[in-house]
Formats: sequence, structure tokens, C-alpha cells
Amino acid sequence: MSEFIGAEQGLSHDFVAFAIDSGVLKFGQYTTKAGRLSPYFFNAGLFDDGLKIARLASFYAQSLLDSGIEFDMIFGPAYKGIPLGATLAMELARRGKNVPFAYNRKEVKDHGEGGSLVGAALKGRVLIVDDVMSAGTAVRESIELIRQHGATPQAVVIALDRQEMATEKNNAGVQDVPYSAVQYVREQLGLKVCAVASLDDLLNYLAHSLDPSLKTHLSHVQAYRAKYGVRAV
Repeated sequence: MSEFIGAEQGLSHDFVAFAIDSGVLKFGQYTTKAGRLSPYFFNAGLFDDGLKIARLASFYAQSLLDSGIEFDMIFGPAYKGIPLGATLAMELARRGKNVPFAYNRKEVKDHGEGGSLVGAALKGRVLIVDDVMSAGTAVRESIELIRQHGATPQAVVIALDRQEMATEKNNAGVQDVPYSAVQYVREQLGLKVCAVASLDDLLNYLAHSLDPSLKTHLSHVQAYRAKYGVRAV
């Protein structure tokens, strides 16, 4: 298990340790969807057994309860949001907050019950659950779908806020913009965002780690933050 000393330990610290120990948060050289060379990579698909995803759901649930965000149901956008939404609903029910959940199909079903939605009808204040936000595209698509069904997009909960500049495509290719996807969703789309942990939490963890192999990655992550990071709000 990852070791840590010297700073206050809390939910975000525990989550970073859990993600590293689970092999979900890795260090090296990874090309992001935006074409950036990142010194770390977060792959929520590697929460790949019952114990891991159950613990992941507990982190989501506790972060939401601590945030005070109110919502009436959960929506998990396909594909990663589907198991996240289901397990979060189960964990919240275990803690005494039983809410319905739904998810969408990538392709509209043209037989049986038809349509693109599975689960409860979208209504009331809807919480969108996902792993990370890189550009806010998936959130915008979810917002549109939720509104089409007469419900209200209320908030988004994610595992990790990378706190880096979003990218916008223009005729010249890809251009960095001076805000993160999380800031865009909060300030431009008007949704609340709850993140279990952030890049700041990761840097804090690395800075205080007793594991020398982890400590070697600190300067690389700091340099990436200096190049692509945004000011926290």
C-alpha cells in the first residue's frame, strides 16, 4: 500500500492512495485525447472487480454527502457512467438515500421498449456521474438528453479533476483555452461539480509520499501542471 506522511489525511488522500494501489492511477508517459504528453494517466476502467468498484462508489457517495449537493436521481452516460451510476445508487441506498437511476444507449433501440434510455424515467434534479472530464463533451450531451425528457441537469460528480486547460477545436486544429472542463461546466453550463480528488491532491500526495519510486514523479507532474494547469476556483 502507498505510504504517506506529514500532511492532513482525508478523503481525497485516501482516494489517491486507492487509485494508485489499484493500478488505476499510473505514472509514465501517456498521450491524452488532446494530444498532450501527460506524466500520469487515470483509467477508471481498471476498477475492475467487485471490491474495487464498491469502494469507488463509497468515495463518490461520501464526496456527494459532504458537498451538500441535492439531487433526485442519477444518470450514468454510456459507457463508463453505467456501472458508476448503478453502484453509486446502491451505495447511497445503503447509506439511507435511495434514488432512482438511468443510463443511455449509444444507439437507439428500435425494438422491444425502444428508445435510448434504460432504467428510471428522467425527472426532477438529475446528477450526472462520470470518471473524469476532459472537454465537457459528454456532459453537454447528457444535459441535452436530460432536458429533452423534461428533467433538470443539476450536478456532475467525477472521480478526478485534472485541473488542466480544456481544448477547443477550431479550423486550425486544437487550441488550449484558459479554463478547465470542470470550470466550463460550473461557470458556463451552470451545473455544480463534485470531484472526489484533484490534481492538487495528487501533487500533495506525491510531495508527502514515503515511497521513493512515487516521489520521482513529482517534478514531472508539477511541470505538466505548470504548462497546462488552470487556477483553482
